[in-house]
Amino acid sequence: MIDESRPFIAARIAVMTISDTRTLEDDRSGDTLAARVNDAGHILADRVIVRDDRDAITSQLYMWLDDKDVDVIISTGGTGITGRDITPECFEALYTKAIPGFGELFRMLSYETIGTSTIQSRATAGIAGTTLMFALPGSTGAVKDGWDKILKTQLDNRYRPCNFIELMPRFGEK
Repeated sequence: MIDESRPFIAARIAVMTISDTRTLEDDRSGDTLAARVNDAGHILADRVIVRDDRDAITSQLYMWLDDKDVDVIISTGGTGITGRDITPECFEALYTKAIPGFGELFRMLSYETIGTSTIQSRATAGIAGTTLMFALPGSTGAVKDGWDKILKTQLDNRYRPCNFIELMPRFGEK
């Protein structure tokens, strides 16, 4: 439930599409995600397309993790089970804390749309330092499921009973 008495706090969100074939002109899932980020009132801090390559993905993640103008990283693509699908491995190597419930909830919700095919998704989430990281599958349907059914509310500080945004100031606690 959204508590309208609380002021909205915009997060600075970076969007990464992971693909060997997409460009900004035909990246429908990246377009869908970027539009939803903006429509929700957040700030699109950056948007890139990175090839399915461990060094390229990890390098981009490190750049954003070092950037104080990025609060959240959301990727689309590379979460399947083929040989080139390495997004979860790249993300998970950088987590200081995993958020296993994200992938579990994503697959549960995705089951309603694509049935047992959801088992092929390795959607993942975690925190790296003080930055939230979410890796979604590359289809527009998966992006819609991930954003509309999970991230839209969890990245809204007005969502009750709790949300990620209100916890962000405490991520760096020792």
